[in-house]
Amino acid sequence: MSKRVALYARVSTDGQTTDNQLDELTTVAKRNKWKIVEVFIDHGISGAKGREKRPAFDKMCNAAVRKEFDLIAAWSVDRLGRSLQHLVSFLSELHAKDVGLYLHQQAVDTTTPAGRVLFQMMGVFAEFERSIIQERVKAGLQRARKNGKTLGRPRIPKFKERAIKAARTSGKAIKAIAKELRVGVGTVQRVIA
Repeated sequence: MSKRVALYARVSTDGQTTDNQLDELTTVAKRNKWKIVEVFIDHGISGAKGREKRPAFDKMCNAAVRKEFDLIAAWSVDRLGRSLQHLVSFLSELHAKDVGLYLHQQAVDTTTPAGRVLFQMMGVFAEFERSIIQERVKAGLQRARKNGKTLGRPRIPKFKERAIKAARTSGKAIKAIAKELRVGVGTVQRVIA
């Protein structure tokens, strides 16, 4: 009997595509005579986001609990997540339901003991890589501040700030002020704070 497989693909930005991931995974499924029963795709979502912020990943996890497939195939461990804690929890959830995991780039099959150990080691490195990226971003922001660069959203003109304060003082609601002055609700809240 052939395995029922779910494919999972994710890209971090809207400008990227999952086509290459899905093409390769489909080829692997055909070669192994796996039956693709569902494809889950998260577009423009970081792997650092938790399950609740990745709708396709969450849907796939729920389907795994219902045993709708025997195996999940993904392009790489970093497509699944960047947190070791989340990855290990995900793997435990899969194994509790006897659902395997295949990672194409690393050629890992977690239905074997060696595959499970390798998966955990890759999770450690994915988390380490994320930490390095965070440190680089922080260093870049510090350097920009040091060089006098103003960070964040552009300030609104002073006359609009005065108009927001005046409207709020007269009792207008925040949303009404935002709509009237054509600024965001957050901008109104920031100015009156």
